[in-house]
Amino acid sequence: MLLGVNGISDYDGLHSGKYNDEVQLYAFDILADNGEDVRKLPLSMRKLNLERLLVRRASGIFVAPFETGEIGPDLFRAACNMGLEGLVSKHGGRWYGAGPCSHWIKVKNPQHPAYRRVQDQF
Repeated sequence: MLLGVNGISDYDGLHSGKYNDEVQLYAFDILADNGEDVRKLPLSMRKLNLERLLVRRASGIFVAPFETGEIGPDLFRAACNMGLEGLVSKHGGRWYGAGPCSHWIKVKNPQHPAYRRVQDQF
């Protein structure tokens, strides 16, 4: 991820390759831990394992912050007001599965340039 001066992701800057020395890694999930497949563990447990693993992380590597509870609509409104791309909501008690599923929901801000790029594809 490349953060702009406003603290918001700068995807165009990231893809340009001009700022590679400023790129940071934000880890959202962990699928394997010390060679063990942990995809069948619930997301809440995987998040704890990820935090434990990265407690003494190298510079430029962060555990992505996450919120819990029934706050989706308010959090989405706040993300849109900040000009963010959108949100991904995941059920904390569910395992990891590749591909589309009913317990992961991605909602995009219709005012964000990324939303328009998706629309332009159709």
